[in-house]
This record gives sequence, C-alpha cells and structure tokens, in this order.
Amino acid sequence: MKFLKWFLIVIAALVLLVVFVGIPYMREQTKKHSPQKTSSYKQDGLDLSVAYSSPFKKGRVIFGDLVPYGAVWRTGANEPSTFTTATEIKLVDKVLPAGKYSLWTIPQKEQWTVMFNSEIPDWGVTITSGGTETPYDPTYDAVRITAPVASIPMEQESFLIDFEKAEHLSLILSWDRTQVKIPINLKP
Repeated sequence: MKFLKWFLIVIAALVLLVVFVGIPYMREQTKKHSPQKTSSYKQDGLDLSVAYSSPFKKGRVIFGDLVPYGAVWRTGANEPSTFTTATEIKLVDKVLPAGKYSLWTIPQKEQWTVMFNSEIPDWGVTITSGGTETPYDPTYDAVRITAPVASIPMEQESFLIDFEKAEHLSLILSWDRTQVKIPINLKP
C-alpha cells in the first residue's frame, strides 16, 4: 500500500512537471524556429488583425511535401493562426461576423480552401498524432471559401500573412513561390 502511494505521488509529480515545465519549454523552443508575427489593417472602417507563427523555408520543398496537398494545414506553425475582425465583413461572397477565428487551409496546386473557424485550439497539431494531424473541427467553420493560387517571382523565405490594398483589400498568404489572395470587403 505504501509503495502504491509513493508510486502515485511520483506519477503525479511527473505529470505536473511535464505540464508546467516540459510543454512550456517545448513551445518556447519552437517559437525560436517559427517566430510569432502579427499583421493588422485599420482603415476604411475596418479593424483587422492576424496573428501567426512564421516558419522558414530552409531549402525545403514546401507545398506538396512539407505541407501536403489535400490535408488541413494550421496555416503557419505552433498555435493555429488567428484572424480578428472588429466588424462584420465579406470574404469573397461569404459574410464573416465580427470576432476572433482560427485560420485553417487545405492547400492544393490550383486553389486553396480557406476556413475561418470559431474554435481556437491551444496548439495547431495534436500531440497524439506525432504532429501530423490538426485539432481542426469543420463543424465550427464560420466561413469556408476557395481562393486561387498564384505563382510569385521572388521566393518568400518565411511564411507571410499580410493585408494588401490595391484595387481592393486582400488577405495575402505567401510562402516559397506560392501566394493566395482572399478579397475582403465591408459587408454591404
């Protein structure tokens, strides 16, 4: 009985050590390789921001290899990327209410599926899958759209999410020689 008591105390201490020391340490270490970035846009009655971790290419083949085609991607590294809007907006032809959303994508060669999801998990992949699966749940999608892929002439070394205002405002996702633009409009 005494052995069982000590065994349970040791197990509890190990669990607490992993939760309060091991996991925060691992997260800090991954941030060194994929730094946290934020982009924002505050004009034209819009108050938008996106927070994401920006991994580097490092000579790797990105889309179709590191980021497989046809699979849900956390759209960055570490935690899922988040998109916040202070007002209701339109993305392509879908209305996105004001709020904070996790941003997920399914890359393909010709087009990407882009999902704005009301659930924001702590981490972008599941530990039990060894980092190969995401905790993304499509039942929480607020908006799901498709956007065409464009090839860019200059290689983008680190993953970038930003806002671009040309003829209209777009959310830009760029990495390697791939770019996806998602049109943003105030809801009419």
